[in-house]
Amino acid sequence: MAVLTENEIQERLKDLEGWKVENNSLVKEFQFVDFYNALSFVVKIGVEAEKLNHHPEILIHSYNKVKVTITTHDEGGITETDLRLADRLERI
Repeated sequence: MAVLTENEIQERLKDLEGWKVENNSLVKEFQFVDFYNALSFVVKIGVEAEKLNHHPEILIHSYNKVKVTITTHDEGGITETDLRLADRLERI
């Protein structure tokens, strides 16, 4: 799987509101009304990650915020699979 160019990534991010690139990764912070909803979202992330066999870094903080970081470590950057997972998370 090939690492995408900066132009390819920026073009795709136009359809993924709130996602940004940090340290060769896609990053977004989601905010929920409470801890229960934040935790429920994390479980749903797990389901989608398993379907793609592609697992993000997930951080729950401030009781209602979830920070998701997605990258393809084996490739050293952002690939099509990373963008597919980000798109699936947007649909949750």
